[in-house]
Amino acid sequence: MLRTESTGFLWRGLVAVALGIAAIAWPGITVRTLVALFAIYVFCDAVGHFQHAAASDRTSPAAGHVALALLDIAAGVVALAWPAITVFVLTIWLGIWAVATGVVEVGAAFSTSRGRGFRIGMALVGLASILFGIVVFTHPDVGVAAVTLLFGLFLLVYGVDLLMTSARLRRAGEAAEALGGGWRETTPYPETARQADQPTMRRR
Repeated sequence: MLRTESTGFLWRGLVAVALGIAAIAWPGITVRTLVALFAIYVFCDAVGHFQHAAASDRTSPAAGHVALALLDIAAGVVALAWPAITVFVLTIWLGIWAVATGVVEVGAAFSTSRGRGFRIGMALVGLASILFGIVVFTHPDVGVAAVTLLFGLFLLVYGVDLLMTSARLRRAGEAAEALGGGWRETTPYPETARQADQPTMRRR
């Protein structure tokens, strides 16, 4: 299960970083192109959240991932279904999506059964999303180039954090396999494994 979740975070992070770099390196982007980039990201993110929900062994984290996936799908559909969308409307919509997503991410971080490192990673992702939404809300009249730059920077930060979370989960999965496959990040470290890690004392 840890490896499945790790792979999901890995792909979400790679997509976010790739789209973030594309947005930053595309100075002459149009509103429709920005909408397309946003839609690609949120639909890929939704697939990742559904995967996390299926791999979760608790109801609360699974519900949080399903809610995030539905938010992503709704945001992408609305953006694509509005062919004459303006920069101002797109900016407001980005802000609403970012804040709503961030709030759910932070809530999911407190409800998950994973270790402290994983919870901190999820909370940072949520806070980054909320911060991005606030910045966009406070500057709704910026041009498409500025919105694209902000969105690209957000995706880079978001993607790097997802990649770091994936690495933490992968290490936790390797540790579980080393301890026989029955250990989880939230399970107390087995006494037998602790004794095995200690150097053997020579008899005098």
